[in-house]
Amino acid sequence: MVKRDPVQSLTQEFISGDLSRRDFMKRVAALGLAAAGAGAGLGSQVGTAAATNAAFTPAMIAQRAAAQVAEVPREQTLVAVRSSIKGKFDEYQLWNPFLPSANHQLGSHMTSEPLAFYSAFMDQTTMWLAESYEYSDDYRTLTIKTRPNVTWSDGQPFSANDVVYTFNQLVEVGSAVKWGADVQQFLDGAEAADENTVVCNFKVPAPRFFDFVAYKFDIGVYIMPEHIFQDQDIAEFAFFDIEQGWPVTTSPWRVVYSGPEQKVLDRADEWWGVEAGVAELPAMKRFIYLPDPGEQGLISGIIANQYDIVTGIQPAGFATVFSGNDKVTTWTGQESPFGYVDWWPHSLYVNNEVEPWSDPNVRWALSYYLDRQQIIDIAWMGASLPATLFVPDYPPLQPFLEAVQPLIEEHPYLEYNPAKGDELLTAKGWSKDGNGMWLDESGQPISLEIISFFDFTAVGPVVVEQLKRAGIEATYAEPPNIFDRFAAGDYTGCLFGHGGSYSSDVYYSLRLYQSASTKIPGGHLVNFSRWHNDEYDKLVDELYGISPTETEKVMEIWTKSMEIWLPELPDIQISQGLHRLPTNTMYWTNWPDAENPYVNTAHWHLTWPLVMHTVKPAAQ
Repeated sequence: MVKRDPVQSLTQEFISGDLSRRDFMKRVAALGLAAAGAGAGLGSQVGTAAATNAAFTPAMIAQRAAAQVAEVPREQTLVAVRSSIKGKFDEYQLWNPFLPSANHQLGSHMTSEPLAFYSAFMDQTTMWLAESYEYSDDYRTLTIKTRPNVTWSDGQPFSANDVVYTFNQLVEVGSAVKWGADVQQFLDGAEAADENTVVCNFKVPAPRFFDFVAYKFDIGVYIMPEHIFQDQDIAEFAFFDIEQGWPVTTSPWRVVYSGPEQKVLDRADEWWGVEAGVAELPAMKRFIYLPDPGEQGLISGIIANQYDIVTGIQPAGFATVFSGNDKVTTWTGQESPFGYVDWWPHSLYVNNEVEPWSDPNVRWALSYYLDRQQIIDIAWMGASLPATLFVPDYPPLQPFLEAVQPLIEEHPYLEYNPAKGDELLTAKGWSKDGNGMWLDESGQPISLEIISFFDFTAVGPVVVEQLKRAGIEATYAEPPNIFDRFAAGDYTGCLFGHGGSYSSDVYYSLRLYQSASTKIPGGHLVNFSRWHNDEYDKLVDELYGISPTETEKVMEIWTKSMEIWLPELPDIQISQGLHRLPTNTMYWTNWPDAENPYVNTAHWHLTWPLVMHTVKPAAQ
């Protein structure tokens, strides 16, 4: 007789409806899943630190990589963990963040300072390389004042010419680089009126341009040194040669080693921002990025104080972390949900250019087949919230949701109602075979391949099971090239998020579904669903030229846009995206959290340098 896994049995009972949510939670506690460190499928066990992390200590990685860098004490080093799904840095020689194959999340956000930072949690802009900006009355001209006395790490002065060069290069090369298509679409050109004055001239009114180029979450335009890039192709130049001091930077950080197994940045002793009163010099002397060893390695590594902050872990793993190391905390301390609502709500994308997913009725049927609360209860152990359309559940965006509530009632995008889904597919001419699985109008079986990455390891199997019970043959996988496939439209289904609006300006979320944004490389503000509607495109183009302060006109365009979007349902909304990042106070304190929310915690976001300038040594 085969002994059934109690976790799998519990999951099956809950999905089938044989177990109430309350009883499910009781059984979870009784089984000690949280204490056991249940992971992706609720059934994995956490290994020992020695077994899973011995090869991932900073010392061992440094030895293998033969990095010729001076030793820095652990208490003066901040260690973070993040990498691609491949578990290594395969772009370690690319420090030009504009390259589509580069990734600012893995280091170049530390060496590419912005004109300004914006914290959505404080609703606060911190001027950085720029000290002020001003629009003309018609929003067709923007004047930016850059700070004097800023220098690049090679001693050359930073000036308005660097900003002008960067902007004009983006206009010239367009979609060949990240953010190029966005800038090219609206900017006619930029010029330097003097050493510290940039004048941007727009093709149309552009009241959002400075907000767009400033760093917030994962959106922002990097500023490159003209004296280095003027002799290079911005769409090809890797910007990496440690002997030459590349990447040259205005930041306090210098790249001293970069390889597949680690990236090491050391702090300079002097930085222009201290004298300018912008921020304090970071307290740590070294920053190390290590590749992601997987869920088990993340948990055991932070328990062993090898890591100070890691990529988010599954909710069930936190009990193990807290019991193993009481110095580890999160955004919400040691209480659920262990994180904050990110700007990245989750959905099930289906490729709108591929049949049968190109049919809105099929997309609506999939939506009716998904029980969001069950997904939250099983995959996230209850530590999440349902989606609020394709915008994050942030207070400034609530008026937009309230304005379209009548439309939502007419098109209930979160409703779990398999009977409605069956009705839509039957009307399409589909039928079920003897096993209860759908056949299309020609009698062919329907199947949906769903791909994703480690953020959705626990979600994928639940979605697959729900779809199978509804008659849709589905599979889930995490291929190493998932990001390339998804961006290129080489997929049928994908679990992913939305990098759009984060404030009271809803434009950025609406832009996610514009036809023009399918060609934008970079991972955000992209039409991943590949949905096309000419009338919708015109409305969003019109919105760009309207200031967010013209609330009545903005709301009118938002409502008209949703009258088109909701019946079409380009992708199927699931839940809010939460960042659940364990932060270790063994060596470093003053991490952002719910009590001190000076910025979000994600160390791969463009706003991460604000954290580096703010955390303090634990000894202090």
